[in-house]
Amino acid sequence: MPINKNALIRYKTIDKCLQNNYKQWTLNDLIEACSDALYEYEGKDIDVSKRTVQLDIQMMRSDKLGYNAPIVVYDRKYYKYEDPDYSIVNIPVTDKDIKVMNEAIQVLRQFKDFSLFKEMDGVLQRLEDSVYASQKDNRAIIHLDKNEQLKGLEFIDVIYNAIQSKKVISVTYQSFSARTSSVMQVHPQLLKEFNNRWFLLASHKQKMMTLALDRILNIDVENGVDYVDLQINGDTYYKEVIGVTVSNSRAQRVQFWVDKKNAPYVITKPFHPSQRTIKTREDGTIFNIFVQHNFELERLILGFGESIEVLKPKKLRDRILKKLKQSVKNYSEVDK
Repeated sequence: MPINKNALIRYKTIDKCLQNNYKQWTLNDLIEACSDALYEYEGKDIDVSKRTVQLDIQMMRSDKLGYNAPIVVYDRKYYKYEDPDYSIVNIPVTDKDIKVMNEAIQVLRQFKDFSLFKEMDGVLQRLEDSVYASQKDNRAIIHLDKNEQLKGLEFIDVIYNAIQSKKVISVTYQSFSARTSSVMQVHPQLLKEFNNRWFLLASHKQKMMTLALDRILNIDVENGVDYVDLQINGDTYYKEVIGVTVSNSRAQRVQFWVDKKNAPYVITKPFHPSQRTIKTREDGTIFNIFVQHNFELERLILGFGESIEVLKPKKLRDRILKKLKQSVKNYSEVDK
Protein backbone atom coordinates (compact mmCIF):
# COMPACT_ATOMS: atom_id res chain seq x y z
CA MET A 1 0.00 0.00 0.00
CA PRO A 2 1.75 3.23 -1.11
CA ILE A 3 2.03 6.05 1.43
CA ASN A 4 3.37 9.53 0.89
CA LYS A 5 6.33 11.14 2.62
CA ASN A 6 4.24 13.42 4.84
CA ALA A 7 2.28 10.46 6.19
CA LEU A 8 5.52 8.65 7.06
CA ILE A 9 6.78 11.74 8.89
CA ARG A 10 3.54 11.89 10.89
CA TYR A 11 3.68 8.16 11.76
CA LYS A 12 7.27 8.49 12.99
CA THR A 13 6.38 11.62 14.98
CA ILE A 14 3.39 10.00 16.66
CA ASP A 15 5.54 6.95 17.41
CA LYS A 16 8.27 9.11 18.95
CA CYS A 17 5.73 10.95 21.11
CA LEU A 18 4.06 7.81 22.43
CA GLN A 19 7.44 6.32 23.35
CA ASN A 20 7.86 9.21 25.77
CA ASN A 21 6.06 7.90 28.85
CA TYR A 22 6.93 10.96 30.92
CA LYS A 23 4.33 13.09 29.19
CA GLN A 24 0.60 12.67 28.74
CA TRP A 25 -0.28 13.07 25.06
CA THR A 26 -3.59 14.54 23.99
CA LEU A 27 -4.78 14.56 20.40
CA ASN A 28 -3.94 18.28 20.17
CA ASP A 29 -0.41 17.55 21.42
CA LEU A 30 0.05 14.99 18.63
CA ILE A 31 -1.35 17.40 16.03
CA GLU A 32 1.08 20.11 17.16
CA ALA A 33 4.02 17.68 17.15
CA CYS A 34 3.18 16.50 13.61
CA SER A 35 2.89 20.09 12.36
CA ASP A 36 6.27 20.96 13.89
CA ALA A 37 7.91 17.88 12.38
CA LEU A 38 6.55 18.62 8.90
CA TYR A 39 7.80 22.20 9.16
CA GLU A 40 11.24 20.91 10.19
CA TYR A 41 11.44 18.44 7.29
CA GLU A 42 9.67 20.42 4.56
CA GLY A 43 10.57 23.99 5.58
CA LYS A 44 7.00 25.23 5.27
CA ASP A 45 3.85 25.39 7.36
CA ILE A 46 1.55 22.44 6.74
CA ASP A 47 -1.77 22.44 8.55
CA VAL A 48 -2.39 19.02 10.04
CA SER A 49 -6.06 18.50 10.79
CA LYS A 50 -7.59 16.61 13.68
CA ARG A 51 -9.13 14.17 11.21
CA THR A 52 -5.71 13.47 9.63
CA VAL A 53 -4.07 12.49 12.92
CA GLN A 54 -7.08 10.39 13.90
CA LEU A 55 -6.78 8.50 10.61
CA ASP A 56 -3.02 8.16 11.17
CA ILE A 57 -3.63 6.55 14.57
CA GLN A 58 -6.22 4.25 13.02
CA MET A 59 -3.76 3.27 10.29
CA MET A 60 -0.99 2.61 12.80
CA ARG A 61 -3.32 0.40 14.83
CA SER A 62 -4.24 -1.66 11.80
CA ASP A 63 -2.34 -4.37 9.97
CA LYS A 64 -2.37 -2.49 6.64
CA LEU A 65 1.21 -1.29 7.11
CA GLY A 66 2.18 -4.13 9.41
CA TYR A 67 2.38 -1.85 12.48
CA ASN A 68 -0.45 -3.24 14.66
CA ALA A 69 0.47 -0.47 17.07
CA PRO A 70 -1.05 -1.00 20.58
CA ILE A 71 -2.29 2.59 20.87
CA VAL A 72 -4.83 3.02 23.65
CA VAL A 73 -6.75 5.96 25.11
CA TYR A 74 -6.91 6.47 28.86
CA ASP A 75 -8.76 9.01 30.98
CA ARG A 76 -10.79 9.61 27.82
CA LYS A 77 -8.26 12.01 26.28
CA TYR A 78 -4.68 10.75 26.60
CA TYR A 79 -2.91 8.44 24.14
CA LYS A 80 -0.14 5.96 24.90
CA TYR A 81 1.32 2.60 23.86
CA GLU A 82 -0.15 -0.22 25.95
CA ASP A 83 3.25 -1.88 25.59
CA PRO A 84 5.78 0.75 26.79
CA ASP A 85 8.57 -0.96 24.81
CA TYR A 86 6.69 -0.84 21.49
CA SER A 87 7.88 1.22 18.51
CA ILE A 88 7.03 1.01 14.82
CA VAL A 89 10.77 0.99 14.06
CA ASN A 90 11.18 -2.24 16.03
CA ILE A 91 8.86 -4.25 13.80
CA PRO A 92 10.72 -7.32 12.50
CA VAL A 93 11.29 -7.42 8.76
CA THR A 94 9.62 -10.39 7.09
CA ASP A 95 11.27 -12.70 4.56
CA LYS A 96 9.09 -11.13 1.88
CA ASP A 97 10.25 -7.64 2.89
CA ILE A 98 13.88 -8.74 2.74
CA LYS A 99 13.40 -10.26 -0.71
CA VAL A 100 11.77 -7.09 -2.06
CA MET A 101 14.47 -4.85 -0.57
CA ASN A 102 17.22 -7.11 -1.86
CA GLU A 103 15.84 -6.94 -5.41
CA ALA A 104 15.54 -3.14 -5.17
CA ILE A 105 19.13 -2.87 -3.96
CA GLN A 106 20.38 -5.00 -6.84
CA VAL A 107 18.69 -2.71 -9.34
CA LEU A 108 19.91 0.51 -7.67
CA ARG A 109 23.43 -0.90 -7.32
CA GLN A 110 23.77 -0.87 -11.10
CA PHE A 111 23.70 2.92 -10.96
CA LYS A 112 26.50 3.13 -8.36
CA ASP A 113 28.96 4.74 -10.79
CA PHE A 114 26.35 7.01 -12.26
CA SER A 115 26.89 10.63 -11.27
CA LEU A 116 23.31 11.37 -10.26
CA PHE A 117 23.18 8.35 -7.93
CA LYS A 118 26.56 8.74 -6.20
CA GLU A 119 24.98 10.35 -3.15
CA MET A 120 22.89 7.19 -2.70
CA ASP A 121 25.97 5.04 -2.26
CA GLY A 122 26.01 5.38 1.53
CA VAL A 123 22.30 4.67 1.75
CA LEU A 124 22.68 1.54 -0.37
CA GLN A 125 25.64 0.40 1.72
CA ARG A 126 23.57 0.65 4.90
CA LEU A 127 20.70 -1.18 3.25
CA GLU A 128 23.05 -3.91 2.10
CA ASP A 129 24.54 -4.29 5.59
CA SER A 130 21.04 -4.74 7.04
CA VAL A 131 19.39 -6.78 4.31
CA TYR A 132 22.29 -8.96 3.20
CA ALA A 133 22.78 -10.18 6.76
CA SER A 134 19.59 -12.18 6.20
CA GLN A 135 20.45 -13.29 2.68
CA LYS A 136 22.67 -16.17 1.68
CA ASP A 137 22.65 -15.51 -2.06
CA ASN A 138 23.84 -11.96 -2.85
CA ARG A 139 24.20 -12.53 -6.57
CA ALA A 140 22.47 -9.92 -8.74
CA ILE A 141 19.75 -11.49 -10.87
CA ILE A 142 18.60 -8.28 -12.59
CA HIS A 143 20.96 -6.65 -15.08
CA LEU A 144 20.25 -3.30 -16.71
CA ASP A 145 21.82 -2.21 -19.98
CA LYS A 146 24.16 0.71 -19.36
CA ASN A 147 27.28 2.30 -20.80
CA GLU A 148 29.62 3.31 -17.99
CA GLN A 149 32.24 4.60 -20.46
CA LEU A 150 29.88 7.13 -22.00
CA LYS A 151 31.26 10.67 -22.06
CA GLY A 152 29.34 13.57 -20.57
CA LEU A 153 27.80 11.79 -17.58
CA GLU A 154 29.72 14.13 -15.28
CA PHE A 155 27.52 16.99 -16.49
CA ILE A 156 24.24 15.42 -15.37
CA ASP A 157 24.52 16.76 -11.81
CA VAL A 158 25.26 20.29 -13.00
CA ILE A 159 22.38 20.28 -15.49
CA TYR A 160 19.97 18.62 -13.05
CA ASN A 161 20.73 21.19 -10.37
CA ALA A 162 20.47 24.04 -12.88
CA ILE A 163 17.00 22.91 -13.97
CA GLN A 164 15.90 22.37 -10.39
CA SER A 165 17.19 25.76 -9.20
CA LYS A 166 16.12 27.50 -12.46
CA LYS A 167 19.57 28.66 -13.55
CA VAL A 168 20.84 29.65 -16.99
CA ILE A 169 24.02 27.85 -18.11
CA SER A 170 26.73 28.51 -20.69
CA VAL A 171 27.55 25.36 -22.64
CA THR A 172 30.74 24.76 -24.59
CA TYR A 173 29.61 22.39 -27.30
CA GLN A 174 31.11 20.69 -30.34
CA SER A 175 28.93 18.51 -32.53
CA PHE A 176 30.41 15.68 -34.57
CA SER A 177 30.14 17.78 -37.73
CA ALA A 178 31.68 20.96 -36.26
CA ARG A 179 35.41 21.69 -36.67
CA THR A 180 35.56 23.85 -33.56
CA SER A 181 33.56 24.23 -30.38
CA SER A 182 31.17 27.08 -29.65
CA VAL A 183 29.76 28.58 -26.47
CA MET A 184 26.03 29.19 -26.12
CA GLN A 185 23.90 30.46 -23.29
CA VAL A 186 20.88 28.21 -22.79
CA HIS A 187 17.92 27.76 -20.46
CA PRO A 188 17.97 24.03 -19.53
CA GLN A 189 14.51 22.46 -19.44
CA LEU A 190 14.77 18.67 -19.40
CA LEU A 191 17.22 15.76 -19.28
CA LYS A 192 16.37 12.93 -21.68
CA GLU A 193 17.82 9.44 -21.98
CA PHE A 194 17.56 7.44 -25.19
CA ASN A 195 19.49 4.32 -26.22
CA ASN A 196 22.01 4.73 -23.38
CA ARG A 197 22.82 8.32 -24.41
CA TRP A 198 21.82 11.42 -22.47
CA PHE A 199 20.53 14.66 -23.98
CA LEU A 200 19.71 18.13 -22.75
CA LEU A 201 16.59 19.84 -24.02
CA ALA A 202 17.15 23.58 -23.70
CA SER A 203 15.88 26.93 -24.92
CA HIS A 204 18.37 29.05 -26.88
CA LYS A 205 17.39 32.41 -28.35
CA GLN A 206 13.71 31.47 -27.92
CA LYS A 207 14.16 28.22 -29.86
CA MET A 208 14.29 24.66 -28.54
CA MET A 209 17.45 22.67 -29.11
CA THR A 210 18.73 19.24 -28.13
CA LEU A 211 22.33 18.82 -27.02
CA ALA A 212 24.03 15.44 -26.59
CA LEU A 213 25.87 15.34 -23.27
CA ASP A 214 28.76 13.42 -24.84
CA ARG A 215 29.46 16.45 -27.09
CA ILE A 216 29.52 18.96 -24.21
CA LEU A 217 33.02 20.12 -23.25
CA ASN A 218 32.20 22.46 -20.39
CA ILE A 219 29.31 24.03 -18.46
CA ASP A 220 29.27 27.26 -16.45
CA VAL A 221 26.31 28.41 -14.36
CA GLU A 222 25.21 32.01 -15.07
CA ASN A 223 23.90 33.34 -11.76
CA GLY A 224 23.09 36.83 -12.97
CA VAL A 225 20.79 35.90 -15.87
CA ASP A 226 17.01 35.51 -15.56
CA TYR A 227 15.86 31.97 -16.26
CA VAL A 228 12.88 31.21 -18.49
CA ASP A 229 10.96 28.14 -17.34
CA LEU A 230 8.90 26.74 -20.23
CA GLN A 231 7.26 24.08 -18.03
CA ILE A 232 8.17 21.31 -20.47
CA ASN A 233 6.34 18.02 -19.96
CA GLY A 234 8.50 15.25 -21.38
CA ASP A 235 5.60 12.92 -22.16
CA THR A 236 3.85 15.65 -24.13
CA TYR A 237 6.94 17.05 -25.85
CA TYR A 238 8.16 13.67 -27.12
CA LYS A 239 4.69 12.23 -27.76
CA GLU A 240 4.98 12.20 -31.57
CA VAL A 241 8.59 11.09 -32.00
CA ILE A 242 10.85 8.11 -31.64
CA GLY A 243 14.00 9.22 -29.86
CA VAL A 244 14.93 12.83 -29.09
CA THR A 245 14.74 14.75 -32.38
CA VAL A 246 11.61 16.92 -32.41
CA SER A 247 10.87 19.24 -35.34
CA ASN A 248 8.14 21.72 -36.19
CA SER A 249 6.73 19.31 -38.77
CA ARG A 250 3.48 17.45 -38.27
CA ALA A 251 3.39 13.81 -37.33
CA GLN A 252 2.38 11.56 -40.19
CA ARG A 253 1.16 8.02 -40.62
CA VAL A 254 3.96 5.57 -41.30
CA GLN A 255 2.87 2.16 -42.56
CA PHE A 256 5.29 -0.74 -42.69
CA TRP A 257 5.35 -4.50 -43.16
CA VAL A 258 7.36 -6.85 -40.95
CA ASP A 259 7.96 -10.47 -41.92
CA LYS A 260 6.31 -13.33 -40.08
CA LYS A 261 9.43 -14.21 -38.09
CA ASN A 262 10.00 -10.73 -36.66
CA ALA A 263 6.42 -9.47 -36.36
CA PRO A 264 5.98 -10.90 -32.82
CA TYR A 265 8.94 -8.80 -31.63
CA VAL A 266 7.34 -5.64 -33.00
CA ILE A 267 4.01 -6.58 -31.45
CA THR A 268 5.49 -7.15 -27.99
CA LYS A 269 7.87 -4.17 -28.23
CA PRO A 270 6.10 -1.52 -30.36
CA PHE A 271 8.06 1.07 -32.29
CA HIS A 272 5.91 3.80 -30.73
CA PRO A 273 2.87 4.06 -28.39
CA SER A 274 0.72 4.97 -31.41
CA GLN A 275 1.45 1.63 -33.11
CA ARG A 276 -1.55 -0.29 -34.43
CA THR A 277 -1.80 -3.62 -36.22
CA ILE A 278 -3.49 -3.06 -39.58
CA LYS A 279 -3.42 -6.47 -41.20
CA THR A 280 -2.02 -9.91 -40.50
CA ARG A 281 -0.95 -11.85 -43.58
CA GLU A 282 0.65 -15.22 -44.15
CA ASP A 283 4.02 -13.62 -44.86
CA GLY A 284 3.93 -11.06 -42.05
CA THR A 285 2.07 -8.16 -40.44
CA ILE A 286 1.34 -4.57 -41.49
CA PHE A 287 1.61 -1.88 -38.82
CA ASN A 288 0.85 1.82 -38.55
CA ILE A 289 2.51 4.42 -36.36
CA PHE A 290 1.83 8.16 -36.17
CA VAL A 291 5.15 9.97 -35.77
CA GLN A 292 7.40 12.70 -37.07
CA HIS A 293 10.01 11.66 -39.61
CA ASN A 294 13.41 11.86 -37.91
CA PHE A 295 16.83 10.23 -37.80
CA GLU A 296 15.89 7.84 -35.00
CA LEU A 297 12.92 6.50 -36.98
CA GLU A 298 15.16 5.77 -39.96
CA ARG A 299 17.76 4.06 -37.80
CA LEU A 300 15.10 1.87 -36.17
CA ILE A 301 13.73 0.80 -39.55
CA LEU A 302 17.18 0.13 -40.99
CA GLY A 303 18.01 -1.97 -37.95
CA PHE A 304 15.47 -4.57 -39.08
CA GLY A 305 17.28 -5.02 -42.40
CA GLU A 306 15.52 -7.28 -44.86
CA SER A 307 12.76 -8.10 -42.36
CA ILE A 308 10.91 -4.79 -42.86
CA GLU A 309 9.44 -2.79 -45.73
CA VAL A 310 8.17 0.79 -45.51
CA LEU A 311 4.89 1.07 -47.41
CA LYS A 312 3.94 4.68 -46.69
CA PRO A 313 4.74 7.55 -47.00
CA LYS A 314 6.58 7.42 -50.31
CA LYS A 315 9.16 10.00 -49.23
CA LEU A 316 10.28 7.85 -46.30
CA ARG A 317 10.15 4.68 -48.42
CA ASP A 318 12.40 6.28 -51.07
CA ARG A 319 14.83 7.53 -48.44
CA ILE A 320 15.16 4.09 -46.84
CA LEU A 321 15.57 2.53 -50.29
CA LYS A 322 18.36 4.98 -51.11
CA LYS A 323 20.22 4.09 -47.91
CA LEU A 324 19.82 0.36 -48.56
CA LYS A 325 21.18 0.75 -52.10
CA GLN A 326 24.20 2.57 -50.71
CA SER A 327 24.67 -0.21 -48.18
CA VAL A 328 24.59 -2.83 -50.93
CA LYS A 329 27.09 -0.74 -52.89
CA ASN A 330 29.41 -0.62 -49.89
CA TYR A 331 29.39 -4.41 -49.59
CA SER A 332 29.77 -4.85 -53.36
CA GLU A 333 32.88 -2.66 -53.42
CA VAL A 334 34.45 -4.71 -50.63
CA ASP A 335 33.87 -7.94 -52.56
CA LYS A 336 35.69 -6.66 -55.69
